[in-house]
Amino acid sequence: MALNPSIRDWRGQVVWLIGASSGIGRATAARLHALGATVIVSARNESALQRFTSQHPGSQALPLDVTDLTDVQTSAAQVVADNGRLDLVLYCVGHYKAMRADAFDLAEMQRHLSINYTGALHVLDSVLPTLIQQGHGHLSLVASVAGYRGLPNALAYGPTKAALQHLAEILYLDLHPLGLGVSVVNPGFVATPLTADNTFDMPALLTPEQAADHIIQAWSKGQFDIHFPKRFTLWLKLMRLLPFSLYFPAIRRTTSS
Repeated sequence: MALNPSIRDWRGQVVWLIGASSGIGRATAARLHALGATVIVSARNESALQRFTSQHPGSQALPLDVTDLTDVQTSAAQVVADNGRLDLVLYCVGHYKAMRADAFDLAEMQRHLSINYTGALHVLDSVLPTLIQQGHGHLSLVASVAGYRGLPNALAYGPTKAALQHLAEILYLDLHPLGLGVSVVNPGFVATPLTADNTFDMPALLTPEQAADHIIQAWSKGQFDIHFPKRFTLWLKLMRLLPFSLYFPAIRRTTSS
């Protein structure tokens, strides 16, 4: 059942991808550019954005820091001024560092919160008035299966992704009646700079391009909960149903932690 308006024809669609200097964001931007969308890419890494625009003629680079509200507001206003509207906004910014409670680092916890969650709030503050006034458009937040339930080594990362999932659900309830689409993307393991330093096995590892294909296909079907690869994510969804007395020992055995 489609929960959102499907997006199948990308020609001329104004799409703003935040966190598009590498990984899933960049790959999705490249796919949408090939499908005819008007693509605006944002991230802190200005040189990476310039490389993208040089390889994808007609795309636009807009460097920004999501932790700076004024920077995000100014950038959003520029996107609308230059293009007249917003059809899709993808928040794909992510920061990850493995952490356990016996090595608690408050500064790192706050850094995860600032980038992964508060940055998304800055974007919402900057684009929601335009989207609501338009009466159409789509918001998509990239979370992670790490937000489904507590996982070892995800003390800093997991809670921010769980917060994004919860945020997306409430956004959907509030915005769907206004004609807007909302989706949350929960990837499994994807070969990106975020996962490059992982020392543990990453089952069902995908390339960023494979992840982008999953996301775009899900948008075409009007899906809200976009998760992939199914052979991995469905297992984790099943784990969510277990009582804590079964979940904790099962996840310890599975992760060998």
